[in-house]
Amino acid sequence: MAIDDRDLLDVLKFELNFLEKGGYGRSPREAWRAPLIFEDSPTCMNYDTKDNPSPCKECVLIDLVPIGDRKEGIPCRHIKLTHAGDTLETLYRWGSQQEIEDVYGKWLRATIHRLEDERERLAGHRVAASEDAVGPN
Repeated sequence: MAIDDRDLLDVLKFELNFLEKGGYGRSPREAWRAPLIFEDSPTCMNYDTKDNPSPCKECVLIDLVPIGDRKEGIPCRHIKLTHAGDTLETLYRWGSQQEIEDVYGKWLRATIHRLEDERERLAGHRVAASEDAVGPN
């Protein structure tokens, strides 16, 4: 369970905005390598924290990582982005930066939509439950 108190939906929306605005373009600081999804984004709770990084298990994103992969060195690379089970770890092996960003963007949009739907349903259940508790007027 994450200790990070950021809201997952807000984090994913921020990340989608970062992606869509070209945030994963080549970094002038590290132009020699392709950017890494999550890790090279302000979304990462350890972004620009080299001296004393927090353990990834405390990040809000850990809840998206399959339980069996949560002890990996960089667990967010193991979030399943496609129905076929592609992860950032596998996409880094065979995908171009554009392919990775396309798959990642689709996953972000779908996940944001799913979380928004879940919250709407939960809010609807709360309203119905409170109306049932009050009873008819």
